[in-house]
Amino acid sequence: MAIPGKNGATRSFPRADWLPQALTVLACAGTAAIAMPLAAVLDPANIVMLFLLTVLLVAVRFGLRPALLAAVLNVALFDFFFVPPRFSFAVRDGQYLVTFAVMLTVAVITGRLTAGLRRQADDSAAAEERARALSEMARDLSGALTLEQVADITRAFLSRQFDARADLLLADDGQLRPLAGGKGPPLHVEPRLATIAYEQGKPVECSQLASGGYAALYLPLQAPTRVRGVVAVAPAGDAPPEALFARRPQLETVALLIAIAIERIHYVNVAQRTQMQIVAERLRSSILSALSHDLRTPLTVLVGLADSLAVTRSPLDGAARETAGAIRDQAGRLAGLVANLLDMARLHAGEVTLQKEWQPIEEVIGASIKLLGHALAEHRVKVALAVNLPLVAFDAVLIERVFCNLLENAAKHSPAGSPIEIEVRAADGWLCVDVDDHGPGFPAAASAMFDMFVRGESESSRPGVGLGLAICRAIVEAHGGTIAAANRPQGGACVTFTLPLGEPPAIEDETPAEPGAGA
Repeated sequence: MAIPGKNGATRSFPRADWLPQALTVLACAGTAAIAMPLAAVLDPANIVMLFLLTVLLVAVRFGLRPALLAAVLNVALFDFFFVPPRFSFAVRDGQYLVTFAVMLTVAVITGRLTAGLRRQADDSAAAEERARALSEMARDLSGALTLEQVADITRAFLSRQFDARADLLLADDGQLRPLAGGKGPPLHVEPRLATIAYEQGKPVECSQLASGGYAALYLPLQAPTRVRGVVAVAPAGDAPPEALFARRPQLETVALLIAIAIERIHYVNVAQRTQMQIVAERLRSSILSALSHDLRTPLTVLVGLADSLAVTRSPLDGAARETAGAIRDQAGRLAGLVANLLDMARLHAGEVTLQKEWQPIEEVIGASIKLLGHALAEHRVKVALAVNLPLVAFDAVLIERVFCNLLENAAKHSPAGSPIEIEVRAADGWLCVDVDDHGPGFPAAASAMFDMFVRGESESSRPGVGLGLAICRAIVEAHGGTIAAANRPQGGACVTFTLPLGEPPAIEDETPAEPGAGA
């Protein structure tokens, strides 16, 4: 009931508990007043039906307790007004006592059944309202694009449906951080209780802190993959927290909807970042491919002209000949960089077709060392091959490129005179190759060295653009293998790559049969 207040405002008061009882008394009195003029034409049994109808209507409207009151009052009114002697509670005929008992029993049973049906109807209506509210919240959360929108939807829903305040604490690198936003005074959160709910994945209740403006209930945001955070809930104003605890199953359902929305936004952001990376990578590969094609022809001519100038027999003084040799070397190095760019673009575009053949790995190692004769002039290469290495199916040209890049990289970052070691072995269906050096080793994030344009030293006098290891990874993974980098305990770097062994074809014995054999 609303009563006007100052400034046109209204104040609401709960309906008094005595009102249903008073209305019940009036209904019973009204029934007696209606039945009295009809007593001359109606049998007592029909008058009893009128009183039972009153009990039924009271039970439907007001519930069980008013219905029981109506049953007792109706028996008393029937006795007083309609049972001889009238206007007295005395009973002349003892059979009316049975009538009173049956009337009271029927009225009580009818009232209880009707009140039970009414209560069930009210419960069903309340459950339907809760389901509708949750459905609307799920609809709103499904349209949320940011975490701040999820927090706003959550606060509005809990305030409207549970008369509660809430804050979201999201997990960030194992730490719970509150999500900024919201209106009204901030909700105080006990970090230890929130951490317990997050780590154990179970709700935590604490009614002692509710009076101090702290959250009384901490619910984990358990998404399908992992716990995404915690929602802290506190009753609004000075309301006791027991009402929240009684509706905890519904609050857990709300927490589940919030967790699913947060996880959806997370994966949407991941998909968007991945899509942007894919587009950027394609654009970069296209630019690299175009530049490599445009630069390759003039660089080839430049290398040829510089080489001709360096080896010509025309009279050149020592300084000019040295300059011609430097031009040839730098042009050759630039041509190698452009070739790396072009190869990387082709590998990322999937335009390289593997020409696999069954062959021994040691032949490719020897060809790579011979090809890098000038680059390995100041290093001795030690090769350790396991006994009885099987044949392996691989593209010799590409795997030779892997060895060349690894050996050249080791030579660049190792002190002059230090050895470079290659070890080859077979283990568990894989051919394992280690390339070790005695240089300073890799930085802490060794896995990032296989990304494009990443170098061990950001500012280095050594030539290179950071594509060698990226090309190695692309080639090895195209063969179905793996590659990794690590630092050796005794110092230096170690790059290990693997190739699947497979089943080599059987080699037929071509030894000629002796004359007369098998005759």
